[in-house]
Amino acid sequence: MNENLEHLMLRAEQLMNRIEAALPQPFSSPDWSAAIAWRYRRRSSGHGLLSPVRHVGAITLGDLKEIDGQKEKIRLNTLHFVQGKPANNVLLTGARGTGKSSLIKACLNAYSKLGLRLIEVDKTDMIDLPDIVDMVAQRPEKFIVFCDDLSFDEGEPGYKALKSTLDGSVAAATPNVLIYATSNRRHLLPEYMKENLTYTHTEDGEVHPGEVVEEKISLSERFGLWVSFYPFNQEEYLAIVAQWLSSFGASAQAIAAARAESLVWALERGSRSGRVAYQFARDYAGREGEASVLPSGSLSDSSGT
Repeated sequence: MNENLEHLMLRAEQLMNRIEAALPQPFSSPDWSAAIAWRYRRRSSGHGLLSPVRHVGAITLGDLKEIDGQKEKIRLNTLHFVQGKPANNVLLTGARGTGKSSLIKACLNAYSKLGLRLIEVDKTDMIDLPDIVDMVAQRPEKFIVFCDDLSFDEGEPGYKALKSTLDGSVAAATPNVLIYATSNRRHLLPEYMKENLTYTHTEDGEVHPGEVVEEKISLSERFGLWVSFYPFNQEEYLAIVAQWLSSFGASAQAIAAARAESLVWALERGSRSGRVAYQFARDYAGREGEASVLPSGSLSDSSGT
């Protein structure tokens, strides 16, 4: 009888352990000394995990060309943040491949010694943003929560979580956390022509149709600093190509010889972006044997978004 009871208790304990493992677990703080950048990932079991980024791209502010105005705005905002001065959440919008993401990574490298840290969160995990902010609220470091290529479809749950965290929650803003987001769209929710054509009332429509549009643009307005990026012209594109070729060890003669080929490369891609310039420089330097040591990997790549 005792043996049967002990066996039953053992089976019950094993069952409880399996149930507990399947339930969402509270966040556990990682070893913050292990890295300066982290990725938040939600597992299929529902558990949230911060994974250290072991090799952050070595890009610097000086590597980014032809975006001096945007660079200075972000640099100053980030510097004020790490110095404990007032600073704004930032939305970087505009043309693809113009350096939006790279600028944030460069700021991390510039100010990590002053205590700046970065947590990358995918837009699908934004629903956990309040928990992430609570976890780091008592830390001495300054944290940028970074979301790359941010935009929402209607009904996505992360939209409300981000909106409340930016400005709108009953809780006061956390002084050691800012949100930096990049997007190719200035308005982060889709806006349809029918919503703007008329504000007349229809039989089955909104009683206050204008408020639909106001709701959709309100998220962008909660970012205190908007920084816009624009497509590069030909000379700006060539200057970026030259900078990347130089970083790969190319001589001045090789850089001059590559100008025509870099323009053909851009024409084939249909874009004169910083990313296209970076990709051409890697290809050209590799083919010509001019590359020395290529820059290390980054959170995604070091060419910009």
